[in-house]
Amino acid sequence: MNEFWSYWYFHLPNFVLAAVMYTLIGRLVLGFFVPENWDNFIWRGFRFVTDLVVRAVRYVTPGVLAQPVVLIFAALWLMALRLGYFVLLFNAGLAPGATAGN
Repeated sequence: MNEFWSYWYFHLPNFVLAAVMYTLIGRLVLGFFVPENWDNFIWRGFRFVTDLVVRAVRYVTPGVLAQPVVLIFAALWLMALRLGYFVLLFNAGLAPGATAGN
């Protein structure tokens, strides 16, 4: 059987978290060149995908931090979440390449 589908519970959440994380990084880089209220469809797509995460991170970060810093923190939190999820599954013996009972 295909390894992707054997470990779907690992790969699908990891893929979604990675996609949002890299979209946050893309929004950060593009944000240096365009205004925050730009009406381009690519910018709106970046904002649509990342606004939920940015709002959650904005809730727990100090209000004096600028938007680019919040985007960096959001990407770092998602990176930490991906790593934590991998460690959790690896310790349970459920990650790809992990053997149960170690």
